[in-house]
Amino acid sequence: MSVALETRVEATQAEGYFGNPWRRPRILQAITAGYLLWSLLPVVVAVIYSFNAGRSRIVWQGFSLRWWTDDPTDSILHDPAMRSAMTQTYKLAILTVLIAVPIGTLFAIGIDRWHGRPARGANFTMLLSFVVPEIILGVSLYILFTNLISIPLGTPAQLLGLTTFQLSYPVVIVRARLLTIGPEYEEAAMDLGAAPGQAIRRILLPLIAPAVMASVALVFADVVDDFVTVQALQAGASSETLAIKIYSASRASPTPEINAAATVMLVTTLLVVAGGLLIYRRFNRGQTVAGASDFMQI
Repeated sequence: MSVALETRVEATQAEGYFGNPWRRPRILQAITAGYLLWSLLPVVVAVIYSFNAGRSRIVWQGFSLRWWTDDPTDSILHDPAMRSAMTQTYKLAILTVLIAVPIGTLFAIGIDRWHGRPARGANFTMLLSFVVPEIILGVSLYILFTNLISIPLGTPAQLLGLTTFQLSYPVVIVRARLLTIGPEYEEAAMDLGAAPGQAIRRILLPLIAPAVMASVALVFADVVDDFVTVQALQAGASSETLAIKIYSASRASPTPEINAAATVMLVTTLLVVAGGLLIYRRFNRGQTVAGASDFMQI
């Protein structure tokens, strides 16, 4: 009798838990925690083994800065090939940000003010980079640069390819911000005597500054770890980036120097993204942001 009663009570409790729409999502919490552990644990292990004293990337042999600064030939500080790859990586990232973000911002303002079929066509063409696989874009640009347009492979071709691929990010982000703002502020400024250029410079640009900073962080982070485009348009060891160097070394006999290089990429990307987030929140403080429906209007 008592066993049947306990079974019935347990069944009632289970039915009450799953029938309660306000219950804590324990299953979703467990799945989220498992995904985070699955994603972050390999990264944490790779960062830890960059400080390994030995050459092994599996067996811990003590803490050391050998692969960072101490080793006279194989540390990232003294390895010429690794220093060249780091320089190429961040040079491409900075130049792509300086080119793609201003052009993307102006393009977003243009298609937001431009209406009709040509505007929809330009918007669709810009969004193609989100649909076309990067490998197809990289190979297409390689064929274009080597057969139709005389652009040398290496840094010039890589910069043009990255700018082409990254241009859509600031366009989407800035235009989403423009949709939340509306034209009322510019119209009010021009009603008070401001010229169109002054309205854009003094009213519109400060309002879209959070979206511009978010675009900077996103483009920089995406370029730093880009592999497909830079690999398709490289011209030898002088134009190799950290992503190419890490991929090539991982297929041979890598040392913890590769872990140190990956850690540098991770830390710089996190710092830029965190800085962009802080600046975004500072600019966005006190401003009303519309919901996801405004973003979907793109």
